[in-house]
Amino acid sequence: QVQLVESGGGLVRPGGSLRLSCAASGISVRMNAMNWFRQGPGKERELVASISTDGSTNYADSVQGRFTISRDSAKNTMYLQLNSLKPEDTAVYYCNVKFGLDYWGQGTQVTVSS
Repeated sequence: QVQLVESGGGLVRPGGSLRLSCAASGISVRMNAMNWFRQGPGKERELVASISTDGSTNYADSVQGRFTISRDSAKNTMYLQLNSLKPEDTAVYYCNVKFGLDYWGQGTQVTVSS
């Protein structure tokens, strides 16, 4: 059974940083392409970053240069480093993997406010 558990969200001031984690079970983070999505208040869920099986990464234009996606195969965990945070980054952040079906974590709230 595939399970994804996010953690690391919180309240941070503009310009601050956070690191989100997505602990996976039932799948290998190294052998599957994985994604981070977010959904801000009143907005649709959007793709933020992806990491493929060969380690290549892609980012939404809005976060390029500020966010970094990575994974640790030994811990079977995916990460999203969020730097230079802006109020518009406020959202619930979800990790996602397509493994036959679409699997989602429960989400972790990131709030950027002074």
